Amino acid sequence: CLKAAKEHSIPENVNKILENKVMETVSDLYYINISGAEMTCLDGADEEGIVSQSVSSHSDLIPGIYEGGLKIWECTFDLIDYFSEAEIQFTNKTVLDLGCGAGLLGIVALRGKAEKVHFQDYNSTVIDKITLPNAVANCISEGSGDNRKTSKPPLKRPKKAEYVPDVLTKCRFFSGEWSEVSQLLLSSNKPFSKYDIILTSETIYNPDYYSALHDTLAQLLDKKGRVYLASKVHYFGVGGGIYLFEKFTEERNVFRTNIVKIIDKGLQRCIMEMAFKDS
Repeated sequence: CLKAAKEHSIPENVNKILENKVMETVSDLYYINISGAEMTCLDGADEEGIVSQSVSSHSDLIPGIYEGGLKIWECTFDLIDYFSEAEIQFTNKTVLDLGCGAGLLGIVALRGKAEKVHFQDYNSTVIDKITLPNAVANCISEGSGDNRKTSKPPLKRPKKAEYVPDVLTKCRFFSGEWSEVSQLLLSSNKPFSKYDIILTSETIYNPDYYSALHDTLAQLLDKKGRVYLASKVHYFGVGGGIYLFEKFTEERNVFRTNIVKIIDKGLQRCIMEMAFKDS
């Protein structure tokens, strides 16, 4: 059973999204305190019931139910570091943060002057309770010209926005399974142009999802576009990993792949760049 796709609207009153939220900073970005968000969900703000199921099963992944979007996984920060090292340019680009979770990759693209940034996560709860508030918090700050430092303590009372900043109007938010989201975008009455850049982190842990991920990238990436994928070399217990996905991609013969960075701290991790073979 494929999880249906839907687009999440941005509420007119963005202040309400940030009410009673405890914010933290990392890599100069605002993000919602995850424990606080989980407590809110356990108090009845989670229609999908993913938090209670995650707690009761002692698992960060429940295939087909909850796909880990409430955590910020370490490869996210590997990819953010790589953007800076490789001087990846987002200016005037259309960007998709695929399997976005907290949405930090897409928010970095927004701060890099991307023209449009779309966020996708499997779970609607993640989009509503984590991704959207994070985007709003960073857009409000960006619009006010606030120069943040990572050394600042958590911001317990987010500042209020008098209006939706222009930067937030560049964003769209989607939940649902990848192939369903692709179909929604490609068949929509709203104008849609394929993405110049697709960002995705820790989405290849389960080999069962490789076909859907590969096809989504092939359908949504612009002919001259690039995918930047961050992953652990191997995911113990679920069987996926960077070299297995690389082999899968080679057999499909649609993309050329290049491992552009290897991180050896802790569990070995990699950054892969993908582009169409005929680009």
